[in-house]
Amino acid sequence: MGRFDRYILSRLLLGFGFFSLVLVGVYWVNRAVVLLDRYLSQGQAGQLVIEVTLLSLPSIILLVIPIAAYVAVIYTTNRLYSDSELVVVQAAGFSAVRLARPYFAFGVIVAILMSLLAHAVVPLSMVRFNDIRAKLAEAISSRLLEPGNFQEPTDGVTVYVREVDADGRLDNVLINDRRDPTRQVTYIAQEAFLIQGQSGPQVLMFDGMAQTLNPVTNLLGVTYFEELSIALDDMTSGQSLRLLDHRELPTHILLNPPEEVLFWTQRNEIWLASEAHIRFAQAALVIPAGVLGMACLLSARFTRFGHWRQILLACLLILILKVFENATIDLAKDDATLWPIIYLPTIVCAFMAFGFLRYADRRLKPPPGSAMAGTGSVGAAS
Repeated sequence: MGRFDRYILSRLLLGFGFFSLVLVGVYWVNRAVVLLDRYLSQGQAGQLVIEVTLLSLPSIILLVIPIAAYVAVIYTTNRLYSDSELVVVQAAGFSAVRLARPYFAFGVIVAILMSLLAHAVVPLSMVRFNDIRAKLAEAISSRLLEPGNFQEPTDGVTVYVREVDADGRLDNVLINDRRDPTRQVTYIAQEAFLIQGQSGPQVLMFDGMAQTLNPVTNLLGVTYFEELSIALDDMTSGQSLRLLDHRELPTHILLNPPEEVLFWTQRNEIWLASEAHIRFAQAALVIPAGVLGMACLLSARFTRFGHWRQILLACLLILILKVFENATIDLAKDDATLWPIIYLPTIVCAFMAFGFLRYADRRLKPPPGSAMAGTGSVGAAS
């Protein structure tokens, strides 16, 4: 790599670092505000809440990196044009394809960074992230059982516990569920325990009865039970707990998931395999996308007034590619035999970038018989 290549690459990395820091900060602050408001307002421990917000950072970085890289390419290329640096090297004989070398290297660096995040860092962080979220959700459900108070955790549900013993036993429990307009159920038990089930926190009730009232007919049905469990996760304002998040799984497990993974994620092989290929395809798309952004600006003639038309064109092209990428992802999730189309946006982007580079070279090529024709490509090999 020549000195000028290293110079452009350093400018690209500097811009990439700046825009990544800004965008990650904006995304993360918005996310952190939501998490802090949700959990701190519920009386959760500040240490756990802060840890949750920090663990959400790797997934945010993975989301922001492609945007920051593309913005850095557009910004750096526009600055090089405005400072006449690209004009000088093009006049010295550098072709557009030759100038794409540092942009290609920059795309490879960003793709490697995205791969490390997608295949290693994000899965590890999501394991801890979901564990803490489960603890926080369990703590929220536990506070529904404060002794001596009638509580309404959500509309249509009333919970009462007379006393909580030192061993965790709940004495004289009443749960009234009025969320179904066609039936109202009241659970009464002498004693109960709060347990952690497969789908979330549950109340295990002993020696009680369930009274079911039909509001239309005013008929009351009574059922006595020796043991009954009621899930608490749907009695809170939040969402129910997921058994296993696919983002926790390494890529090789997503590509070949065992039966227990299919059970605990509640996903099929088609869906999990497509998620693994998405990790590869998103990183691969960054390489030609950077070259495409540079090629769009190189296709314009030099002007001191900027290249806003070419910048808009570059933004429009990448937007179309992202819409196309989302469409291929949806198709691949529906049919496992179509998984190769996930890489189709990368191939299309590469052809588009090469086409713009060739167009830029033809535009800069001097006409036959002109004074510039026949001059050597000084520095083209440096």
